[in-house]
Amino acid sequence: MKTIRWMCGHTRLDRIRDVVIRSKVGVTSMEDKMTEVRLRWFDHIRKSVNAPVKRCEIIVLPECMKC
Repeated sequence: MKTIRWMCGHTRLDRIRDVVIRSKVGVTSMEDKMTEVRLRWFDHIRKSVNAPVKRCEIIVLPECMKC
């Protein structure tokens, strides 16, 4: 945030909220970026052939006999 404030020419003494500055510059919050990265990582793991999630999708169950 310090760098973004410097780019806009504001200081902490100007008392402008972070949300306002981020919306002007078009930058998302760090929490949103971390969530995006985690979801991207999970999708990458799901696409791996040897991943546990993928192995469960591949399992073929034999036909069950009716009792």
